[in-house]
Amino acid sequence: MKTSDFYYDLPQEQIAQTPIEPRDHSRLMVLHRENDEIEHRYFYDILDYLNEGDCLIVNDSRVIPARIYGVKEDTGAKIEFLLLKQLSGNRWETLVKPGKKAKIGTRFIFGDGLLKAEVVDIIEDGNRIVELQSEENIYTTLDKIGQMPLPPYITEKLEDQERYQTVYSHELGSAAAPTAGLHFTNELLDKIRAKGVNIGYVTLHVGLGTFRPVKVDEVTKHKMHSEHYEIPSETAELIKRTKANGKRVIAVGTTSCRTLESVAANGEIRACDGFTDIFIYPGFTFKVLDGLITNFHLPESTLIMLVSAFYGYDKTMKAYEIAVKEKYRFFSFGDAMAIL
Repeated sequence: MKTSDFYYDLPQEQIAQTPIEPRDHSRLMVLHRENDEIEHRYFYDILDYLNEGDCLIVNDSRVIPARIYGVKEDTGAKIEFLLLKQLSGNRWETLVKPGKKAKIGTRFIFGDGLLKAEVVDIIEDGNRIVELQSEENIYTTLDKIGQMPLPPYITEKLEDQERYQTVYSHELGSAAAPTAGLHFTNELLDKIRAKGVNIGYVTLHVGLGTFRPVKVDEVTKHKMHSEHYEIPSETAELIKRTKANGKRVIAVGTTSCRTLESVAANGEIRACDGFTDIFIYPGFTFKVLDGLITNFHLPESTLIMLVSAFYGYDKTMKAYEIAVKEKYRFFSFGDAMAIL
């Protein structure tokens, strides 16, 4: 398949700039795999499509305020860091702008000295490995001096930083939000539990590789960046029990999907952690997923390819065409689809 096969026309005004309030009042396109029926609802209606004994798998990763602005120690030249991934201890993979100022050995100062950084390596895609130094916990310092790393297509200021976090976010480490989960409120989750639907948690720390444009013509030649994941034993047991009872495992978001299918690719679902660079595109055989809740993704992105793998290429592109026509809101703060 060609990357261009996943292109669609999207009017600029349909790129959501601000989140809907309340969270669960965004629109929901429901896609039925059995009969190809399409319904137009609101997200709080998701309750109507979940059955007792089903389980929702959500990603509890929390976005860190990973965008920091500082100066070069010797010249005072301005620099911007976007912390992508904690490697070990205080070593981070980092996107640096402008990169030419960040040679190996160069030192930078952030927040009037609250945080210092030294470039220790340059890797193949131009990202830097940096060693951070802070008097206190790095995350505490980032809370003081960092900004939420909103995607570049969002140009409006986010007034409430928590609106780029899911209500169940817990494990610090993402450079971008697992956005399918932004639609859930605590009240909606309570109603879902009250219906007998189980909720299981996985962690996948979202890196920018998820959103990076595919730069090759042939889909199969694209290389995914690796991201750290963890599946706790309670979630692994919940999935096994759900399957044994003939009920559905529904992933909330492409990150939850990739976590489950990564582990299943190596055998049965079990408690584990590691790094995954799984790339899901049409032709992929799903071993765990029975349903997917997700947002509307960028043209030619790995995310629309994943959706096409699950729902079918022709049906996915048709659904996107309908979403544009019906004036759905797109991307991180946009509306949702449920494929069931």
